[in-house]
Amino acid sequence: MSTTAHPYPPTAGFDGGHLDCGNGLLLMIRQHIDPLEPGQLLEILSRDSTVEVDLPSWCRLTKNDLVHWYVEDGEEKIWRFLVSKGPFTPPEGEEPSDAAAAPETPATTTADAAPATPAAAQNDEAAQPAPRRKKQRKRLAKEQMAITQEVVTPHIPDALPEPAPAPAIAPLSVLTMGSWPRPRWMLRTLHEHLEGRADEAQFAADAEDAVRLAIAAQERAGVDLVTDGEQRRDNYSSFVGGLLQNCQLIPITDLLPYVDDPEEFRRELDALDVPAGEVRHPAVFGPLGRDKPLVRHEYEAAAEISSRPVKVCLPGPYLLTRTMWMECISDRAYDDREQLAEDIVRVLREEIADLLAAGAPLVQIDEPVLTEVLYGQVGEGGRTFMCGALGDRGDTIAELAFAQELITRVTDGFPAERLALHVCRGNWTRDESAALAGDYGPLVPLFRAANVGTLVLELCTPRAGELSALRGIREDQRVCVGVVNQKDSEADTVEDVLERAEKAIAVFGPERVLLSTDCGFATFADNPIDDAREAERVLGLMAQARDVLRERHGAVPD
Repeated sequence: MSTTAHPYPPTAGFDGGHLDCGNGLLLMIRQHIDPLEPGQLLEILSRDSTVEVDLPSWCRLTKNDLVHWYVEDGEEKIWRFLVSKGPFTPPEGEEPSDAAAAPETPATTTADAAPATPAAAQNDEAAQPAPRRKKQRKRLAKEQMAITQEVVTPHIPDALPEPAPAPAIAPLSVLTMGSWPRPRWMLRTLHEHLEGRADEAQFAADAEDAVRLAIAAQERAGVDLVTDGEQRRDNYSSFVGGLLQNCQLIPITDLLPYVDDPEEFRRELDALDVPAGEVRHPAVFGPLGRDKPLVRHEYEAAAEISSRPVKVCLPGPYLLTRTMWMECISDRAYDDREQLAEDIVRVLREEIADLLAAGAPLVQIDEPVLTEVLYGQVGEGGRTFMCGALGDRGDTIAELAFAQELITRVTDGFPAERLALHVCRGNWTRDESAALAGDYGPLVPLFRAANVGTLVLELCTPRAGELSALRGIREDQRVCVGVVNQKDSEADTVEDVLERAEKAIAVFGPERVLLSTDCGFATFADNPIDDAREAERVLGLMAQARDVLRERHGAVPD
C-alpha cells in the first residue's frame, strides 16, 4: 500500500505496468471499471509516458471523468490517474483531502501488472533500425498482454450433429427480421450484465420476461415465424464476442486508439448518430473457441414460449471477421485475418449444426456489411456503422471474393431450405441519408454461390435499387422482400404493403416470395428504430396483406 496525493480515495485500483493505451491498458481498465457502480473511482497506475496524453483523451471520449492525476517520481516515473466511472459527484459533506492528509490507496492488483521493460532492453531497442524496433515493440506487447488476459484452450467438438426435422415455411409467410425494442428494465439489466453487476439468474429471468412480451406482440400481429426479439443481445452481431472463448466485449470508445485518427472517427460516429459509448466491440486475445451456445439457447427458449415456428439470426463469417480483426489486438493470436476467419467459420458451423439439430426451421445469417464493400469508399468517408468494424478492408473485388468464400464454407453441406442470408445497408438511425445506397446486382454471383434457400433483403427503401437487379439468383432461392421501411412506416397502409408485394410477385412468382420489414426494429439495443407499439402495427399490416395475397394467388398453405 502506498500514500496517494489524490483528493478522494479510490474504490479500486490496478497497476498497468508499461502497457500503453494502444497495447492493452484500455482492456485492463475495462475489466476493472465495469464492475464499479456509476460515480465510483478507479486508480490507474502506468509507467508509460504516453498515457499522460492518451488517458485524458480516452476519458473525454468515453465520458468517464478524470478526477485527478499526478506523477510519482522515483527510480522510474509512475503516472497515477483517478478516474470516475461516468460523471463524478463529490460525496455530500466530504471535503477533498490534501496531499498531507490523503488516505491510503487500496492494494493494487499486482497479478494484473505487466512486467517492466529493463532499461538495457529499452536502450537496445532504441539502437535498432525502425523495422526491428517495431517487431520488438510488438513482441513486448504480446508478452505484456499474456499477463493481462488468461488464454484458454479452445473447445473443438469431435463431430457435428445431424439436422432434425422442421416445419416448412409456406409461401407469402410474414417473418420478423429479428430485433425487437427492449423494455427499459431489460436495457438496464443488459448493461449491468455486460459490466458484471447482474448475475446470470437475474439476467435470465429478465430476459425471459422480455422475450415473452416480444413474442406475444408478434403473435397478436399474426406473423408466421416469430423471433425472440434478440432481447439478450446489446446489438445484432458483436454479442458473439462476449460468448466465445478468448474474446471480450469492449465499448467502441475504448478502441478508438487503434484507429488511425481517433478524434476523426469519433466525429464520424457522432455524425452517424451512433451510441458509441453503449455499443460494444469484440476484442480477440487468443484462439477462438465455442464452449457454450451462441444463439441456440435463444432459439430453444423462444420455441418453448411460442407454438409458432421460430427464426433465429446469427452474424455471418465475413461480418465477424471484419469486426474482430484489429491490428495490435487480434494479431496477438492470429497472423492475419484469414487465419482468424478459419476459426470463425468453424465456430459458426458448430452453432448452425446445433441449431438445425434442435429443430430450427430457419437460421438467418446476417451479412449487411456486404453493401459497405460495394458502396462505401475505401479510406475516404463512406464509412457506415452497420458492423461497427474498425479494421481496414481491401478493394471491392478482393473483399467480395473473400466474403463469398467464407459464406460458402459456413453454409456448405447444410440443408439450403433452412438457411437464409440477410443483406441491408445499415439500421442504426432513422436518417436515411446516413445509410448507403446501391442495388444488389454486384452481389448476385455471391447469392448464387451461397448454399442458402432464402435471401432476406432490404427492398422497400429507394436506396436498395430495383427488384430487376436480382433476376440472376438461383431458381430454387426465395426472396423475403422488405415491404415496409421500418425507418419511415408511420403513414403505411395495407394497400401500400400489397402494392410492394405484388411487384415482387411479378418478378419471382408467389411461391418464391416471403414478407418482412427492410431490417429490424432495434438492431442496436440502445438505439431502437421504432417503439414496440409501431412495430406491432407494422407486422399487423403485413399479416393483413399476406391474407389478401394468398387469396389472390391461390397460395393458401396446407
